[in-house]
Amino acid sequence: MARKFSPILLVIASAASALAWHCMAGKFTGGVLAATQSPSAEVGSPAAVPLNVEKLDPALDRIVPANATLIRAATGYGFTEGPVWVPRGALFFVDIQGNTIDELDPDGKTQVFFHADPDKGMASHGPRKLVVNGMTLDPQGRLTVAGYSDRNVWRLETLDPNGQKTILADSYQGKRLNSPNDTVYRSDGSLYFTDPPYGLPGADKSPEKELQVDGVFRVPGAAAQKPGSEPDRARIQLVVSDLPRPNGIAFSPDEKYLYVNNSEPNKIWVRYRVKSDGTLADAKIFCDATSDPRKGNPDGMKVDREGNIYSAGPGGVWIFSPDGKHLGTIPVPETVGNVAWGGADYKTLYITATHSVYSVALKIPGIRPGPVTGRR
Repeated sequence: MARKFSPILLVIASAASALAWHCMAGKFTGGVLAATQSPSAEVGSPAAVPLNVEKLDPALDRIVPANATLIRAATGYGFTEGPVWVPRGALFFVDIQGNTIDELDPDGKTQVFFHADPDKGMASHGPRKLVVNGMTLDPQGRLTVAGYSDRNVWRLETLDPNGQKTILADSYQGKRLNSPNDTVYRSDGSLYFTDPPYGLPGADKSPEKELQVDGVFRVPGAAAQKPGSEPDRARIQLVVSDLPRPNGIAFSPDEKYLYVNNSEPNKIWVRYRVKSDGTLADAKIFCDATSDPRKGNPDGMKVDREGNIYSAGPGGVWIFSPDGKHLGTIPVPETVGNVAWGGADYKTLYITATHSVYSVALKIPGIRPGPVTGRR
């Protein structure tokens, strides 16, 4: 059965125009996407197009350079997701339909880092196994992966595709997770992840669905779990239970707030106050883009060092100020699934969008996942 909003969030959503902080959802300029030419589809041949940015507020000028270009760094994939910049100076990203984690070097070369065995995933998925999805680094720099098809979240102990894997979460109160989608760590080593039903055949109506909730979960002390050990399943916490399709997730720089977006049927971004014990309170919708007809939904999301929020959304990458004001949108010629920071100065925003990976150089560095000393 499909989840419904709690009465509190229903009230907020029904009055989004009044209660949203400063969101200008729907105020897009016709022709923005038409002005952006789609690059050719040759793998390994980067193409750049000038950005015709949708600017809704002058503050966007502090973020996006006047001469910014959108570079198609790689293309020809089934469906790209889960980007993360790893310490050796490369971007890892997921090709969902190819069941691989791929590596993009700064010079534009790509190679397969990890190939998941689709036969070990959920057989009911047919040709689209959807084995892995969102990725991040833990405070020790270890790769953490949302096991979309295996219905778990796991960690790779070293950046070796044949290295030891540690399952961090696979169930809640004795019931299997749905299909973990995106992940983020707090600096105390606790792991937060979204768990919509997208990886289940039939979603909420799937006979394989065990949980009655599509939630956001917290795993206290996940980073301290011993390599190869079983997860402490009794410790996992359900921290959000009233979003029907939770998806992207990110912390503010000071970790006082957790941002979670919801992909459908309402296209909304929600801010939660993080309590001292790691649980969440005071849910506030800061943007509702449900009425925006362009392709794309709220999805993967990241934050820069000044607290600005960058999220997949209708038409491209939506940029919000720390107080929730929609400053503008970077148009992308394919549907955006996720974003990540990278590059030597951490000012390059990488964008995974349907069949391609794009990049754009911006002015403000992003927050680094991984070791706390390198995050700010």
